[in-house]
Amino acid sequence: MQQHIDSYDFTGKKAIVRVDFNVPLNENFEITDDTRIRRAIPTLKKVLAGGGSLIIMSHLGRPKKVDPKFSLKHIVAHVSECLGVPVQFAEDCQAADAQAAALKPGEALLLENLRFYAEEEGKPRGLAEDASDEEKAAAKKAVKASQKEFTKKLASYADCYINDAFGTAHRAHASTALIAEYFPNDKMFGYLMEGEIKAIDNVLKNAKRPFTAIIGGSKVSSKLAVLENLLPKVDNLIIGGGMGYTFIKAMGGKIGNSLHEDDLIPQALDIMARAKELGVNLSLSTETVVADDFSNEANHKTVPSNEIPEGWEGMDAGKASLENWKKIILGSKTILWNGPVGVFEMDTFAKGTLQIAEYLAEATANGAYTLVGGGDSVAAVTKMGYADKVSYVSTGGGAMLEAIEGKDLPGIAAIRGGQVSNNKSNS
Repeated sequence: MQQHIDSYDFTGKKAIVRVDFNVPLNENFEITDDTRIRRAIPTLKKVLAGGGSLIIMSHLGRPKKVDPKFSLKHIVAHVSECLGVPVQFAEDCQAADAQAAALKPGEALLLENLRFYAEEEGKPRGLAEDASDEEKAAAKKAVKASQKEFTKKLASYADCYINDAFGTAHRAHASTALIAEYFPNDKMFGYLMEGEIKAIDNVLKNAKRPFTAIIGGSKVSSKLAVLENLLPKVDNLIIGGGMGYTFIKAMGGKIGNSLHEDDLIPQALDIMARAKELGVNLSLSTETVVADDFSNEANHKTVPSNEIPEGWEGMDAGKASLENWKKIILGSKTILWNGPVGVFEMDTFAKGTLQIAEYLAEATANGAYTLVGGGDSVAAVTKMGYADKVSYVSTGGGAMLEAIEGKDLPGIAAIRGGQVSNNKSNS
């Protein structure tokens, strides 16, 4: 049974909390962006203020073995500073029994990187490249069996479980989904997860119209399911970035050397046909900033999006495209933005994406609900200083993408699900 963090009694209880502290570190192991830590602090403070103690767990990076550079010990001091209490550290997340048991109300313990163990992800490691199918199957079976013990050990440290890691909610890992089975009546979302779920519901289930989705990025293949799921829900669908050139070519346009996927032209045509059938205004770039090389210093000029010369490639949305999109955005009541409309990594070709961020801030000020997700989109609103001028900025790129594809996220389903077997009372 799902509990609610605001009504749950943490008095004298130990809460094990899955957070997403996968923060960027520089060569001196200093945190360069602590947004993910700060976003989880309200949940952690709620437990302590309620008379409970904390066992905090997270991953950092994608290590395939124990690797000191991915140790969470590098962030202990900063987490302590943000939380306002000294945070203890467990060097082995599977041998923290004594430290967890000794925790008093108001105290906190951070476990070492969960992904130092193959059991967290449930995937075998160290297999030879020429391993046979039988060897692969045996290794997979072995790690799945040990994953249960890994999960059970984590669960044994605490009395309740909180998932506040939206960035990993699309992963059916030990700490994000499987552990919830051991807390059938004592599991809940943290404030960050609640906010993410509410934001997605606001656009996918409760959108005020007109509803506009802005989907950018490099490839149609990575966003095909997103486009298909959004089509019946939106009034306007803006497709920008590299993925737009597949659609323009599908319409007979000349796209020069622009990024495109010929094998997805049939799907692009189908999406355009479905949009017309559903009465959705599908808007592509009409004017493009092109370059004669894929570099920030390349020669560049502005041309119609369907008349890109050979030897040139589309790099950013042109002024006419942006003016058209501005009208659509400012005429909307709900706006979802995922993905850049240009090569945002290069300053010369980041203007279109930054302009979209500005339009969303203006739309929000005018009363629209705006949800921004995806690395470059989030970076754009942050770079422009607009992170607090849109309605919600999602912390989960992959998780948000799967949510707007219409998929059930394991980390959410595990909390919402009913009582299951293998819980603490019968295992």
